[in-house]
Amino acid sequence: MNKEVKWMSESLWKKIAIWVTSLMLLILVALTFDTVSQITEGTSRVPDYSVINNKIFYEYDKKRDILAPVIGELSPLFGKELDKSEAKELVNLGKLTIQAKNCMNCHTILGNGAYYAPDLTKAWLDKGWGSESVRETLMLSFLLDPETNARSFGTNRKMPNLGMSEEEARGVIAYLKWMSSIDTNGFPAHFESIEQDKESK
Repeated sequence: MNKEVKWMSESLWKKIAIWVTSLMLLILVALTFDTVSQITEGTSRVPDYSVINNKIFYEYDKKRDILAPVIGELSPLFGKELDKSEAKELVNLGKLTIQAKNCMNCHTILGNGAYYAPDLTKAWLDKGWGSESVRETLMLSFLLDPETNARSFGTNRKMPNLGMSEEEARGVIAYLKWMSSIDTNGFPAHFESIEQDKESK
C-alpha cells in the first residue's frame, strides 16, 4: 500500500486554500479602509467642496516629479463666496448633471469614460480656456450653447446642445473646479495648464 505524501494531501491543500483566502480577505478589507480614507472629500488629497472659493493652480513637485495642485488665495467662483453647505450643493448639482447628461459617453473623468472628447479631470485648468480672467464666462457660454461656442481646436468634433439650465451649467463648472483640486498623482500625464497669473498666487 502506497503511503500518501503529505504535501499532496487533499486536506492540506484545503487548509492552505482557506488560509490564503482568509488572508486575502483581510488584506482587501485593510486596502478598502485605506482607499476610502484617501478618496473621501475633506482629506489632504481630496479637498472639501468649499475649495471652489479659492484659486487652484499647479506647481511642479520635484520630490514626486509631477505637477501637483496647490490651493491659493480667495477666488470665489462667479464672484460669490459660498459656505460649505452651499459649495457642496453646487458641486453635487454639477456631478448629478454630468451623470444625467451622460457626459462620460464622450469624456473621461479620473480615467473612467470614453476618449472621443477631452478628458475632464483637469478641465478647469485646461489651457484651451485662454486665460483665467475669461475662463468662467467662456465655460458658461460653451455649456449653455456648445454649438455656437464650439471649441474643437481643429478636431471638427462638437459637443451637442445638452439643454443645460444656467444653474446646471454653473454646477458643472463648480464640479470641474473642485475636480482640479484633487491630487491625482500626476494624472492625466502631460497635461498643460492654463497660463497662470503669478502675482495672484
